[in-house]
Amino acid sequence: MTKILVVDDAAFMRMRTVKLLQENGYEVAEAADGQEAVEKYIQEKPDAVLMDITMPNMDGITAVKQIRKADPNAKIVMCSALGQQSMVLEAVKAGAKDFVVKPFQPDRILAAIKRLTG
Repeated sequence: MTKILVVDDAAFMRMRTVKLLQENGYEVAEAADGQEAVEKYIQEKPDAVLMDITMPNMDGITAVKQIRKADPNAKIVMCSALGQQSMVLEAVKAGAKDFVVKPFQPDRILAAIKRLTG
């Protein structure tokens, strides 16, 4: 089963995303900030990551850099609110493979995950 790590400091966004992914046959792990995301990535070895950008403790861009240092082949999709285009570009430079704008459409999340995980 394909495992996805969902990283967002907003509990309701994690809950919504986890529910969507589980209903579509994915196994899901969760993290509430970038620091936890790096730790969970190393422990869980997910097939892909959905990463928020703006979070406490460690932001998503720093987390992407650390995850990619641990695993250069990590498949990460950034999730950002409208108006964070410069941060999205920075995330892509850091190694993110795709990005989704929040509030996201469920089909867009599923398409991004499917594209990364085959």
